[in-house]
Amino acid sequence: MTSMPPPADDGDPPGGGLPAPDPEEGRAPRGADAHARRGPGGRGGGWFGVGFWLGLGATVGWMLVQTVLQLSQLLTLVLLSLFVAIGLEPVVAWLTRHRLRRGWAVAAVVLATLLLLAGFVALIEPPVAKEVDALIKAVPGWLQQLHDRHSALGRLEDRYHVVAKVKQAVASRGTGIVGGLLGAGKTVLDTLTSLIIVVIVTLYLMAGLPVIKKFCFRFVAASRRGRVEGITDEILSKTGRYLLGNIATSVIAGLATFGWCLGLGVPYPAALGIFVALMDLVPIVGSTIAGVVVSLVALVVSLPVAIATAGFYIGFRLAEDYLILPKAMRFAVDVHPIVTVVGVLAGGALLGIIGALVAIPVAVAIGIVLDEYVFTRTDAS
Repeated sequence: MTSMPPPADDGDPPGGGLPAPDPEEGRAPRGADAHARRGPGGRGGGWFGVGFWLGLGATVGWMLVQTVLQLSQLLTLVLLSLFVAIGLEPVVAWLTRHRLRRGWAVAAVVLATLLLLAGFVALIEPPVAKEVDALIKAVPGWLQQLHDRHSALGRLEDRYHVVAKVKQAVASRGTGIVGGLLGAGKTVLDTLTSLIIVVIVTLYLMAGLPVIKKFCFRFVAASRRGRVEGITDEILSKTGRYLLGNIATSVIAGLATFGWCLGLGVPYPAALGIFVALMDLVPIVGSTIAGVVVSLVALVVSLPVAIATAGFYIGFRLAEDYLILPKAMRFAVDVHPIVTVVGVLAGGALLGIIGALVAIPVAVAIGIVLDEYVFTRTDAS
């Protein structure tokens, strides 16, 4: 007869003597224990993790700001090149619409610009060369008069000893003069380098502007791409018209100079008129420099004529800034005259000449975006 196994002891746990699993074991901690394990900062690594990411973000931001500051001059030149390319785009587009390939259209615009500059040089070179030659030939006579006590220069030399003082100044400040000449040469070299960069970048932008626009539009969703393209084309069109309006105001300044100089007998009226027209394209300081140059040339006639010329340019500058330019911009880009004046002043205060140059196109772009995306919603609500 088979014997039965002895019954299990009541004190032993079921499952072959192994202890029963704790139902709370393996569960996520709750309450104060969970908070203690997460740390004082909530999830992640606590305050150390928050501080690490804040410090990393601040470092990256500081490095970006320093990089932008170091590249500020190059970015300014690129911005100027982009503005010129956009301003000439209506002319290039008009040529391409008349069955001319874009490359040939850009070449035609560049050739026309070079011809204008060559015409200006050809017009202004004879009088400038004549005046320089006359100045060189007059130097020996002036030196002879310095030693003649009966001449005005001789009496001036006897009283103030100008020659001795000039020699002493050259001997004591020779190093400073050399340094000043080197600094002036460096400035001229930097200006020529910047001009070459602007010309080259402008040519590349003019030739590849449609490709650049197409690439930038790919960052916009396809459902909204058509609308964004329309707004962009409108902004570029008005920017081109702004440049044409600026050229129109410069032509007015050149014609006014030509008429003034011709009426008062100031020499070289045509050359001075073209010079003023070119300088007037530079905002803020261009017309002022032109007025000073023409007033100095007017000294050849007489001092009263020079003073009257200076007064004429002061009045013309005020009329141009607060009457001619705002009206021209109102006609060209449909911008209120107050916006034109305030925009030019604010842009000049922020970014100098470049800021004043792009202030009105930026104001135009902001106005178009507001009309398209903001005012339509507020008027409908």
